[in-house]
Amino acid sequence: MSKSRLYSLAVRPLFCIALVFSVLVTLSSAQTEDEIKEALVRSVTLLDQGKYLEAEPYLAKLVKAVPDSAELRVMYGSVLVVKSKQISNNDEAKKAAALALEQFQAAKRLGSTDPNIDEMIAVLGGTPTTKPTTDIPKSSFDQAEIKFAQSKYDEALPLYKKALEDDPKNYLAALYSADCLMQLQDYENAEKYYQKAIEIDPDRETAYRYSATYLMKQKKYDQARDRYIEAYIAEPYGGMSTRGITQWAEVTGARLSHPKVDIPEFKYDSNGKPTTVMNENSLTEGSKAWLAYSLSRDSWHKEKFAKTFPKETKYRHTLQE
Repeated sequence: MSKSRLYSLAVRPLFCIALVFSVLVTLSSAQTEDEIKEALVRSVTLLDQGKYLEAEPYLAKLVKAVPDSAELRVMYGSVLVVKSKQISNNDEAKKAAALALEQFQAAKRLGSTDPNIDEMIAVLGGTPTTKPTTDIPKSSFDQAEIKFAQSKYDEALPLYKKALEDDPKNYLAALYSADCLMQLQDYENAEKYYQKAIEIDPDRETAYRYSATYLMKQKKYDQARDRYIEAYIAEPYGGMSTRGITQWAEVTGARLSHPKVDIPEFKYDSNGKPTTVMNENSLTEGSKAWLAYSLSRDSWHKEKFAKTFPKETKYRHTLQE
């Protein structure tokens, strides 16, 4: 199972958590219904925001309250897998992975029909109840994914490197090599592999954001900010890139807002002559960038339109402009 699929499990349809409401009668005496409802709301909210580490303790409370929910066990196990990949302490990462395995095994005993559960159990070092229907040799990348899921970063790293050697355009092999190096606290070489991933696909936000996460952990906030901005530029409409710069602002106390840019615009009199007079010294950097656009429009107004559309006597905006 690919690491990206491991992460996607934690953002499964949230309807499965809603199952908790139907079994509130099984609550232990140590927890009140209000506490469980609060944990439910907080876990759903945090998962929706991609804050898996923050959601984990609330899911733990839900599992304790409703231990017989197979779907809830799968959700909790999935978040624990994500947690094991986001914490830098190797021993703590292994504990999280071991606890995730327990959740998946419990879910299986409770009758979970999740199609990935046997694969998850096998990836985390357990014994699945069913055997694979085929025995196809795994690639270096697939082998690396298994080692990574088991938090065996020193064993996963050479396999990811081998996958990258076999295919120098393998973005994920470069990205996950960097992740392994980060977990092994080899920050200098991790940065090199993040840059390899960025070079392979500069229009993909993940490598920028992953590298920013570890810069944040080292309190290198200015460098992390720049990476989060690059992630946003690469994929401005992706939710994760937005969350990255938002989380940076929360940690640093910065206020995010849209900059005010006065866009210079030429105006014309009835004879078609420009009437706008601009003082270049008063222009901001943003205004200067927009000035090139205004000058281009002015050139269309003065001469390009007439040359392009000689049969038309009156200027109008066009797609070419």
